[in-house]
Amino acid sequence: MSARLSPPKTMPAIVQAEGKTEPEALSLAEMPTPNPGPDEVLIQVAAAGVNRPDLVQRKGQYPPPPGASSLLGLEVSGCVAAVGSGVSQWKVGDPVCALLPGGGYAGYAVAHQGSVLPVPKGLSMLEAAAVPEVAFTVMANVFDLGRLRPGETLLVHGANSGIGMFAIQMAKAHGAKVVGTVRRPELLDRLAALGADAVLNTATEDWVQALKELGGADVVLDMLGGEMTARNLRAMNAGGRLVQIAFLTGRLAEVDLARIMTKGLTLTGSTLRARPPEEKARLAMLVRDRLWPWLEDGQVQVPVDATFPLAEAAQAHQHLEAGGHVGKVVLRVADL
Repeated sequence: MSARLSPPKTMPAIVQAEGKTEPEALSLAEMPTPNPGPDEVLIQVAAAGVNRPDLVQRKGQYPPPPGASSLLGLEVSGCVAAVGSGVSQWKVGDPVCALLPGGGYAGYAVAHQGSVLPVPKGLSMLEAAAVPEVAFTVMANVFDLGRLRPGETLLVHGANSGIGMFAIQMAKAHGAKVVGTVRRPELLDRLAALGADAVLNTATEDWVQALKELGGADVVLDMLGGEMTARNLRAMNAGGRLVQIAFLTGRLAEVDLARIMTKGLTLTGSTLRARPPEEKARLAMLVRDRLWPWLEDGQVQVPVDATFPLAEAAQAHQHLEAGGHVGKVVLRVADL
């Protein structure tokens, strides 16, 4: 049996018109409320984060993993509305945030118990909804795969994104030096205020040479790919680790293998959505142990660029696609 707050049989949710891929294809509809499985938690959603993978899924290029909701939305905040028979660590009424394989753009969402975290003390529900996707991503790629150590230098491309702004702050709290890159000069001061030791404009300066003069990079977090890859290799120190999390400017790259061999470089990367629940639960514990204290004592801030009501998910996608955001975009679902 499941403990529950008697959620309604139906809920508001964002659906996509069949065969359409533009933002305007998203609209509000009434859908059946999902039921949690034995190891799952049903969350009454207060807010849902909007992430670039949502845009890619809307375009038909990033299908949800088997068994996941077909609705958009990879992270939410809210209150536990029901728990499955195998759930012991959460109870009805708990304020939580969660990483999802899908289904966040709705009044209720189901999450595996291992991907659920308590709302950090001092954060609003809107802020909490902006945390899981970026927190898991940075932990998995900068700290796990990238093995960033205190005193090393992290290079973050696309530093004005939600992931970029979290990576800057988490690396600084960890004791690393951080260099970010952007393409808009008006963002330089904003990112410096988050703690970046330097911010380089890839549109107007020789950022590779500038980074070398700053001491080079030991870890690179890159979401661009394409021609940026060869430049990353030139800017990296011996033993450096390049971690690829997206390829916004191209999935193919030409690299100098001799440079990789002589400098002892590592090229790696990962995706998050399709990882098994056990792996996400492991990452959740790392996030809670390391990031939550930084959030609660103010070392890491949650940069929310814009919020939209759930019914305006199309406008939220347009805002994110325009590329002018600084931080996260969040949908307001319910006042909890």
